[in-house]
Amino acid sequence: MEFIIVTGLSGAGKSRAVAVLEDIGFYCVDNIPPKLIHTFYDLFLQAKSGFQRVAVVTDIRGGKMFEGLLEVLSSLREEGRAFKLLFLDASDTVLVNRFQETRRKHPLARDYQGDLKTAVAREREILKPVRERADYIIDTTHLSPAQLKERISTLFLGDASAALAISCISFGFKYGIPAEADLVFDVRCLPNPFYIEPLKNLTGLDAPVRDYVMGCEQTKGFLRRWIDLIDYMIPLYCNEGKSQLVVAVGCTGGHHRSVALAQYLYDHLVEAGKQASVHHRDIRKL
Repeated sequence: MEFIIVTGLSGAGKSRAVAVLEDIGFYCVDNIPPKLIHTFYDLFLQAKSGFQRVAVVTDIRGGKMFEGLLEVLSSLREEGRAFKLLFLDASDTVLVNRFQETRRKHPLARDYQGDLKTAVAREREILKPVRERADYIIDTTHLSPAQLKERISTLFLGDASAALAISCISFGFKYGIPAEADLVFDVRCLPNPFYIEPLKNLTGLDAPVRDYVMGCEQTKGFLRRWIDLIDYMIPLYCNEGKSQLVVAVGCTGGHHRSVALAQYLYDHLVEAGKQASVHHRDIRKL
């Protein structure tokens, strides 16, 4: 049985994540107290109808009952019960804006006289140790619903325990480093197509930009060392039992160099038979 525990910050997209999991064949149960996770695990494991894929959601809405989650996670690990922990995250600013736009009440708002910023900050503090134990972290700050669906589908459509899922992300430093990144590579040291007029308004997905970036001697030297490093590190992460590796490649605006190189890495990984996905976070931003 594939068993996923979904948690994360309020407003980060857990409901959308559960909808996607249901679409790809998971039986989902929302808002259960952590102490009932064992019960649900056994129930589905022993069910005569045979539940193969199950996801349960537990979060701060459980109030005091949520405090037992870390203990439950440790107990599941000690008992050898197979499960994965998916954590949904987003920046404080985005979370506050989402609650203001939907006019929904944050679960901790009452404790802080309706102060959303304080409630979000407090929830982040509470969830920090849970986030550190997550097998998968998805930061939805810059993700559209369609992009979130793609990320989750990439992770769970196959056998999530069979291989390391590698996410390649291009981004612009001017918009911030992706919070979920495990490895960050700064390629602003490479020649910038932005200053070449015919290439300025194209992206790293366009052949002229790609050929320019890849044709530079600086890039060729970087690629040899970079790909060797990635290929060396992947088995090490697998040996440590890591389920997801997020490799972020950044340039100034996230349009040219980072896009071309993230796409190159993705193509290399797929050719090598790895489970990989690519997301160009800032490619459409001005």
